[in-house]
Amino acid sequence: MHELSLMEGVINTVRDSALNNGIVKVNKIKLVIGKLSMALPDSLQFAFQALNQQDKLFQDAVLEIEERPVICRCSTCAGEFTIENNYCFICPLCAGTKVDIIGGRELFIDYFEGD
Repeated sequence: MHELSLMEGVINTVRDSALNNGIVKVNKIKLVIGKLSMALPDSLQFAFQALNQQDKLFQDAVLEIEERPVICRCSTCAGEFTIENNYCFICPLCAGTKVDIIGGRELFIDYFEGD
């Protein structure tokens, strides 16, 4: 379960930033996660709930997760399209098979809020 170590990294990063900016209580953390990042939102939520109660800085904080789709651009026709759950990397516009993945690998802290 790599989500636990990912969430530990998120909490450590937010803690460092909060302390450097005089924030004594974190209320909300927003993560952006692409579907190809292989990070499971439910597992991240579970890890966050397990870890945030151990640190007074994060008690009662909320984790918001924005999941981003896989977006591709066709090298043949330059069309952009979204890959759904089938992971079929064939352009629906021209049936081209040479595509570049331009979105869906994201995994970052968008922002956090605190007092």
